[in-house]
Amino acid sequence: MPKKTRASNSTTIGLVQMSCEQKPETNLKKAIACINDAAKKGAQIVCLQELFRSQYFCQTEDIELFKLAETIPGPSTDVLSKVARQKQVVIIASLFEKRAAGVYHNTAVIIDASGKIAGKYRKMHIPDDPLYYEKFYFTPGDLGFQTHDTAHGKVGTLVCWDQWFPEAARLTALSGAEFLFYPTAIGWLPDENEEMNLAQHSAWETIQRAHAIANGIYVVVVNRVGHEGKLTFWGQSFVADPFGRIIAKASSDKEEVMVVECDLGKIDETRQNWPFLRDRRIDAYDGLRFRYGE
Repeated sequence: MPKKTRASNSTTIGLVQMSCEQKPETNLKKAIACINDAAKKGAQIVCLQELFRSQYFCQTEDIELFKLAETIPGPSTDVLSKVARQKQVVIIASLFEKRAAGVYHNTAVIIDASGKIAGKYRKMHIPDDPLYYEKFYFTPGDLGFQTHDTAHGKVGTLVCWDQWFPEAARLTALSGAEFLFYPTAIGWLPDENEEMNLAQHSAWETIQRAHAIANGIYVVVVNRVGHEGKLTFWGQSFVADPFGRIIAKASSDKEEVMVVECDLGKIDETRQNWPFLRDRRIDAYDGLRFRYGE
C-alpha cells in the first residue's frame, strides 16, 4: 500500500469527555454527536473514552454483563465507520470485544478516515482492584504494542491501566507513533480522603506526562465524567506535548469536546534536544524480561 501523506505538519486532535447512561444506544448516539461536533471544529483524529458505549460495568462481577460485548467488526464499528467516512476523520473507539465464546477483550479500534478499520489494540495490562474487577471480564491482549498509519497521523493506542507502564509507552513509541492515545475510565474511590484523591490524580497525570517526555511524542488522555455506581470519574482529559507540557485540559465534572492542534515539528525538535532514543543502552536491558531481580 502507498504511504499515507498529510498536507501540513500539524494534526488536530478531538477528545470526547462524556458521561454515560444505562442504555448503550443512547451513549453511542451521544458519542456520534460529539464526533460530529469535533469534526466541525476541525478535528482530524477523534478519541472516545474507555468502554464509551456503557457505564463502567467492571465495578461488579456479573455474568449478565457479558451481553454488553460485541464483535469487531460489529454493530458499533459499522456505525462509526460511516461517520469516519462522512466526516473524513480517524476515530479511536474503545469497545468490549467478544472474540469467541468465553474470550473477551477490552479493545481500542482505530477506524481510518476512509471508514476502514486500520487496526485494533487489545488492552494488555488488566487490573483487579476494588471496583475495577476487569480480570473477570477481559482476557489480556495478544496483539502487542503497535502503531497504525492513518490518513491523519501515526497512531498508537493503549488503554487505561496500561498508562502506568513505561514499557508499554516505550514500545509503542518505538513502533513509530506520533500520538499515544489512552482511552480511560478512572475516578475517585468512595470514602477516600481528599489528600489521597489529589495524590492519586497527580500521579496519574504525572506518569503520562513522563511518557510524553521520555518518548518525545504527544500523549492524549480521554477520561469520562459523572457518577456511576460507587465511582465518581474525575474527567480532566488532557493533551501533553513531546516536552511533557499540558497544552489542553478538560474540567473535572463537565462533558466536553476538546479540539487541540498539535505541531508535529515538536517531535523532531524535542528529540533533537533530548536524544533519549539515541542514548538508550539496548544492549543492557535484558533484565526487563524478568518479573523482579534475576
